[in-house]
Amino acid sequence: MADPLTEQMVSEARANNPAALRSVYEALAPAVLGYLRSKGCDDPEALAQEVFLTVFAKLAAVRGGAAGLRTFTFSVAHARMVDDLRRRERRPVTVPYDRLADTRYTNSAETAVLESTLAAELLLEGLTAQQREVLLLRVVADLSLEDSAAVMGKTANSVKQLQRRALIALKERIAEKEAEERHVQLPQ
Repeated sequence: MADPLTEQMVSEARANNPAALRSVYEALAPAVLGYLRSKGCDDPEALAQEVFLTVFAKLAAVRGGAAGLRTFTFSVAHARMVDDLRRRERRPVTVPYDRLADTRYTNSAETAVLESTLAAELLLEGLTAQQREVLLLRVVADLSLEDSAAVMGKTANSVKQLQRRALIALKERIAEKEAEERHVQLPQ
């Protein structure tokens, strides 16, 4: 898969070319938004906007071309996610139940679970926080080992080991779920 973020695009964005800045945003925003959503941020769209405001303000200082910009962008996204988490821990928000806003009645239970992030969360719940972080950075954000290591403040080898252990744990968890489903579906 070709990287939508090109060296020329980054170079032109550093020169404050509006079209290039838009192209950088369009190349990176979906992955940043996916990362922030998967981390459970309250308002991932607003946080993504904050990320790009910071990135564009510091674009001239970013080194390493397209790869450096991608790493810097996800470092900023990670920092905003941590800030959001800390803010929510200080001031938890409670929302009253609104029956009219509850959309669960439209889908069957199976469809709702399969289509929701709950299914992914259930698969990931057996993993450590660092293993989940590695999978999100490597799969959702599509970062390399080195870029993921830079975001997490670890070595590439430790990220590789975390990813390997996470994938083994996921494989075992999926096998257990499939075995449970086969056992439940057997006629008695």
